[in-house]
Amino acid sequence: MAERIKVMLTEEEVDAKIQQIGEQISKDYAGKQVHLVCVLKGGSFFMCELAKRITVPVSLDFMSVSSYGSETKSSGVVKIVKDLDEPLKGKDVIVIEDIVDSGRTLSYLLEMLKDRGPASLRLCTLLDKPDRRVVDVHVDYTGFQIPDEFVVGYGLDYDQRYRNLPYIGVVEFD
Repeated sequence: MAERIKVMLTEEEVDAKIQQIGEQISKDYAGKQVHLVCVLKGGSFFMCELAKRITVPVSLDFMSVSSYGSETKSSGVVKIVKDLDEPLKGKDVIVIEDIVDSGRTLSYLLEMLKDRGPASLRLCTLLDKPDRRVVDVHVDYTGFQIPDEFVVGYGLDYDQRYRNLPYIGVVEFD
């Protein structure tokens, strides 16, 4: 089965939205330092571009998680594949995600991180698919709300491909 990619959000649209989010975070955290926690692998492209646009001091950390369940459905039970390098206690933390889908994994992850004692904990995502939400997750900073389509680019992949696309595209199968 072959696939092709149809552009949903252009590179210019994504870039402009990341600039807006960076400006809002800079305003919200004026006079403070913000600690960005990237959920790998997909969030890395978004976090790097976002961090460049935040004008307050920024520190970065990364974690990799997987959720148990069948291939098409997350159970929301999270296995930490790579944990954070630094403690969160007393830090203003923003979790950076590429996409919020069902909310199961993120809900679990946010509760776990909250128990580590950050001064504040917020969630930022490039893409949000509210139609797929099963667990209510509050997103503090959202790039784009998108329909329930399979998307790639800007860190999102299909079978580890297309992460490097500078735009968001919809995968269409022949």
